[in-house]
Amino acid sequence: MTLPRKPVLSMALAAGLLAAGAFIAPAQAQRSMLFSGTLAPEHGAPAQVHGNVVALYYAGAHVLRYTVTWDGLSGPVTIAHLHGPALPGKDGPPEVTVHGPYKSPLSGSVMLSTETERDLLDGRIYLNLHTQKYPNGEARAWLGKSE
Repeated sequence: MTLPRKPVLSMALAAGLLAAGAFIAPAQAQRSMLFSGTLAPEHGAPAQVHGNVVALYYAGAHVLRYTVTWDGLSGPVTIAHLHGPALPGKDGPPEVTVHGPYKSPLSGSVMLSTETERDLLDGRIYLNLHTQKYPNGEARAWLGKSE
């Protein structure tokens, strides 16, 4: 027995839309928090360093999606990290490596541990860009919650 073509196509299309809806609804329902920061020179780096970080944190998935832009560094970025916990003006250990390729703009995402999430929400995390000339970090941006 063969079914008429239009009803089979309609049922398949409806099933596909229902399945897609099952994936879209949780993604839309998931809350995100906006964080941002302005890059500033550190460790005696030249004052012409500038740039910024904009990030969305999805708490339910423990994922931080980011875009970093910069200009005026002494050379190419060799590595980038999220550091903390630390108070503004203080150094903290690297907690999460931000993977390259290290070209501005740099976009990607990282998974955060429960501890790093707490540090982020408490304003104790900064992004650090390291270069060959400044291996301890040439520029940092404190990630603060944006409204």
